[in-house]
Amino acid sequence: MKQFEYFSPKNVVETCALLKEFENDAQILAGGTDVLIELRKSSVKPPRAIIDINRLNELKGITETESEIIIKPLTTHTELGSSSSIKKHARLLHIAAHVIGSPQIRNRGTIGGNIMNAAACADTVPPLMALDATVKLLSVNGERIVPIIDFFIKPYQTIAIKNELLMEIRFPKLLDSMKSMFLKLGRRNALAISRLSVAAILRKSDSGLIQEVRIVPGAAFPKWQRMTEAEKILVGQKPSKELFIETGKRVSEAMISFTGRRWSTEYKEPVIAVLVRRALETCQ
Repeated sequence: MKQFEYFSPKNVVETCALLKEFENDAQILAGGTDVLIELRKSSVKPPRAIIDINRLNELKGITETESEIIIKPLTTHTELGSSSSIKKHARLLHIAAHVIGSPQIRNRGTIGGNIMNAAACADTVPPLMALDATVKLLSVNGERIVPIIDFFIKPYQTIAIKNELLMEIRFPKLLDSMKSMFLKLGRRNALAISRLSVAAILRKSDSGLIQEVRIVPGAAFPKWQRMTEAEKILVGQKPSKELFIETGKRVSEAMISFTGRRWSTEYKEPVIAVLVRRALETCQ
């Protein structure tokens, strides 16, 4: 049986002190849907300490200001999916929360865990990046706020250091004129890890021209990123199927330029283009 010390801190201050004490050899336990699976693997060396933060109510909940939504990291995917604030002001995140795993996973898994685990298939990250979210990190040395677009280095690695605790995720509310969509493709219709996904936000002017657009694919690049070059061809244009097809092709080309051609490219190349087109069409 694997040996480790188990801690259940009473507050954030105690949590940060434990993270500092164990430095690179502590593991935060939130929902546990990823951590517990890893701990069961015979090839994985356990950390010296497991720090269970599930009892920290200060890390739970969704609040809103006049202009922003603030999500605490222990908010579950079920809570995201049932939040009227998320549904109204960040529809693409609301949709993403509903297609993560199974009801059991959504009841346990947290948005903080989805972000900090940094798996390429994480369903909440593309919507959060499209929403221009920021994350707040806390340690015994103080706090810092990082745009989520700068947060990820590569799959399973972020810029957070080992003694930092995720405190909140914050993003501006979408304007009423901003339409959004999240589409995901898995190997089956439920309980599926994303093979590819797309988060999209589109805003049209009073004259019907595209005024602003944001496109973030998931599971397509080494790390998540905005498709700025593809977005540029849309701004100032009248929405059309042909325009959205061309945008999808641009995203597909960008993916191949980053990843090169591999065994999965024949499948992914047309699929990501179609997902982008469908997401943009739904945003009209």
